[in-house]
Amino acid sequence: MLDKLNAIEAKYSQIEARLAAPETYDDPALVAKLNKEQAELQTLVETFRTYRRTLEQRDQAQELMSDPEMKELAQEEYQQALEQIPQLERELQILLLPKDPNDHKNVIVEIRAGVGGEEAALFAHSLYRMYSMYAESRRWRIEIDSVSETELGGIKEISFTIEGDGAYSRLKFESGVHRVQRVPETESGGRVHTSTATVAVLPEMETADVQLNPADIEMQVFRSSGAGGQHVNKTSSAVRLIHKPTGTVVECQQERSQFQNRDKAMRLLASRLYEAEQEKISSEYTAQRRSQVGSGMRNERIRTYNFPQGRVTDHRIGLTLYKIDSVMDGDLDEILDALAAADQAEKLQNQL
Repeated sequence: MLDKLNAIEAKYSQIEARLAAPETYDDPALVAKLNKEQAELQTLVETFRTYRRTLEQRDQAQELMSDPEMKELAQEEYQQALEQIPQLERELQILLLPKDPNDHKNVIVEIRAGVGGEEAALFAHSLYRMYSMYAESRRWRIEIDSVSETELGGIKEISFTIEGDGAYSRLKFESGVHRVQRVPETESGGRVHTSTATVAVLPEMETADVQLNPADIEMQVFRSSGAGGQHVNKTSSAVRLIHKPTGTVVECQQERSQFQNRDKAMRLLASRLYEAEQEKISSEYTAQRRSQVGSGMRNERIRTYNFPQGRVTDHRIGLTLYKIDSVMDGDLDEILDALAAADQAEKLQNQL
């Protein structure tokens, strides 16, 4: 590990030297590239330098313990260093884990009502609201790509894009079946119902990231659905793309122009095809995906939202929080942090 860290620090020092050279700024593209590389390595290098200083402090303190006048102070510094070293080593191990190349990307989130009829659609709307409020708390931008609503205000299915640095890194563990236990608004007898909705989180891919043959794509245009009255779209601006080799179908109808809808639909199609290719490449990922998303049945859940008990339980990591109202209002960081930590721990275990 030390050899790898020394090599990374040497690279970081080279980047610093190049950024300090006036001639570097004659090439703006190079400056942007170097700044990005420096930012990616900065936390790792700073942690490594702290680790190395702590090792030196430990050794110096150990030497000073032979001096009677310095022994007490040296022992205290020695003990502090001993406590810090394992923590810093773990931090370095985590920082050295392979990065997901999609972590910095925007995300496309798809929510579909599962088992439970109208209540499942109302729950799907609650999930959309939850993710929207979380995105707003991080100052991320949200754009709806397509939505199919019910008469009671529920959502049969919705696809929306969240634009923000690191959005995928935060939300990528949300894919799966979410289960709700509550008394529905449609229930007059006060009985608790169980319903589900499925969530899929895809990294937003640019069309350049995925090979798309125009001959393989059939485009259909239609009028956007609306709430009626003045909201009815009188022009065929909505776009449906069909990828003929795979049968993948995507729609976008929220923008006013056909060109904008086609552009967003192409990015959504690229994301869907990218995900399909990743599933094909990695059998482990395929198995994990199936176990998470499944068919939407009640027993294939990753998380339960139990309103009578006021709790949210993530079944993958055994985490239960008794703050359902704040979670439904977008307070997701405690859950997302725990999922990221569990993922890191699993990757560290696999490296041993």
